Amino acid sequence: MPTTLKVNGTETSVDADPETPLLYVLRDDLGLNGAKYGCGLGQCGACTVLIDGRPVLSCVTPISVIGSGAVETIEGLGSAEAPGPVQQAFIELQAMQCGYCIPGMMMRTEALLRGNPAPQDRDIRAAFQTNLCRCGTHMRIMAAIRRAAELYRDANPVEEG
Repeated sequence: MPTTLKVNGTETSVDADPETPLLYVLRDDLGLNGAKYGCGLGQCGACTVLIDGRPVLSCVTPISVIGSGAVETIEGLGSAEAPGPVQQAFIELQAMQCGYCIPGMMMRTEALLRGNPAPQDRDIRAAFQTNLCRCGTHMRIMAAIRRAAELYRDANPVEEG
């Protein structure tokens, strides 16, 4: 059954069962492999994407619930040649070891910073309770999120007045 999705600013039609998890459509139908299959149960966060700016676990989100929502994946944040602020911070601080969790971490960082461009450590910890890093690079990830906040504020200055 054809379904139209808006992914990274582009409308596309996919022929998939409405109950197909978004993760499978992104990876198998659209070739967007940034979001990872971690647990398949919505417990690790490796599959995190944004729908209308909110973090969503794509492994447990059927495409039928997306409707006209705008889906954003790690591929939509920037490229290797022109990384976005969040990507740049994770690169600068080498916040990944195996890298498997990092796309989900970056997407959750993007969502956090859109709503709170100057998060405190408690805000970061609260936002990231659903994302796991099995390699134990949590301290580097925390540092990268703080750095991303600096870069995000520089790229999106608040107008006063």
